[in-house]
Amino acid sequence: MRVLTIYAHHDPRSFCHSVLERFTAGLRDAGHTNEVVDLYADKFDPVFRDRDGASYISADVPADILDRVDLRSQVMASCRWPFQRWLAARALRGKTQAQIAALIRSRMPKDVLAQQAKVAAADALAFIAPIHFCSFPSILKGWIDRVWTLDFAFGLTSEGWHGDVNGRIPLLEHQRALIMTSTIFNKESYDAGVRDSIGTVLDQWSFQFPGIQDVEHVYFYAATSASPERIGEYLRQAYDLGRGFDRSQPAAVSVAAEH
Repeated sequence: MRVLTIYAHHDPRSFCHSVLERFTAGLRDAGHTNEVVDLYADKFDPVFRDRDGASYISADVPADILDRVDLRSQVMASCRWPFQRWLAARALRGKTQAQIAALIRSRMPKDVLAQQAKVAAADALAFIAPIHFCSFPSILKGWIDRVWTLDFAFGLTSEGWHGDVNGRIPLLEHQRALIMTSTIFNKESYDAGVRDSIGTVLDQWSFQFPGIQDVEHVYFYAATSASPERIGEYLRQAYDLGRGFDRSQPAAVSVAAEH
């Protein structure tokens, strides 16, 4: 199986990096291939900028929405210099709003397209990161914002464009997604409702809603204060998760990382 692992931690000496190493070893020993996207090492830009608007527009957007957005005016307003305005006016001359949308779409950021190519080539996905304020770190949240784009991770029916949540069309077809996150607080804290909240935002909306039905989220609770023995258990769990990734070779059960 071709696995793409998205890793988000700034410190190569961190617990999360050790999880990455053990998980990767498990995948290798099981015969899987694994490409790692190290967001910090790659200096991925998580900030949604003006250029990212191209990722969320297409010629298939309903005409009334395109008219309301008025893409022609937006393009002209984005021009900073007279020569830019002249070039833009020339490029847009005689084009419909749908044609302008298609032109804008063709200008999607290259770094986003490169990440989407990696995702599209994978059979399954894995994510390794700490929990920050009940969510992913900003660099990973920004990766999802910029890479899980319209007509790549999801589409919208006319009803969806007009506000109906049931009008979202899932487009991701990966066999599974495995999320591994370290936490500051213990399992009892997560049992009290934190895990359910995170599950709604991350597991359901970020992965199941775009189409990945098999989503597993493993928490390494209170890893910040864990004893060396508990850290060892967590790392064995990470290896087992890689070794049994395709579920045909069951991973050994560890009581240290209930999920």
